[in-house]
Amino acid sequence: MEQEMVKELLLQSLEHEKGGILIYQTALKCVVNEDLKEEWEKYLEETEKHVQVLHDACLQLEVDPEEMTPGRQITHDKGAALVASMEAALGTGDKEMAQCVAAEAVVLAETVDHFNWQLIGEVAKKMGGAQGKALKEAYEEVEDEEDEHLYHSKGWLRELSLQGMGLKAVLPRRKRRSTSSPQLARRARNRNAARAASRRIMRALGRARIWNRPIPSSDPSSRS
Repeated sequence: MEQEMVKELLLQSLEHEKGGILIYQTALKCVVNEDLKEEWEKYLEETEKHVQVLHDACLQLEVDPEEMTPGRQITHDKGAALVASMEAALGTGDKEMAQCVAAEAVVLAETVDHFNWQLIGEVAKKMGGAQGKALKEAYEEVEDEEDEHLYHSKGWLRELSLQGMGLKAVLPRRKRRSTSSPQLARRARNRNAARAASRRIMRALGRARIWNRPIPSSDPSSRS
């Protein structure tokens, strides 16, 4: 295993999670839908926790969590660009448009975030000893939350986009949290929420037939 690449993965993943905090904080300035606001507030809280989990994992793997590599700097700059796009959208005064821009920024960030954690999970499988155990525990602690972040965020972006174009939308609704539930029950709810979001997307695909219609040809010879 290339240890230098593993180190780079951890540092870039940590920087991406830190950028995620800023992305959610800015997205919450753009949000209009109350259900989406509640969901993003939850994801912000969980992202803050993920930063700490990765920070601790770096220390356990003897990686300096503050080291700034060229790859980590690029990761930082990409996150800053997403924040800038939301701020620009806010500046237009169009609240609905700003909300959609924010939803897109969240999906882009969560897609990379999810991919990073998948890679971390694969590394954890191959790494032995105490370091492998620490990385595996970090992955298992955030895995279900990352699944929900990505799948629900994609559902929100699609349905908000359909709604903006005047098409029928099925806006996701997240189940309310129960603070008394044990961790396993919470993870099960997260998995169910992710699956429900996928089902809503598929139902919406069936309703929005407009996306599946062929584009009319401008060639007169192609008309019957």
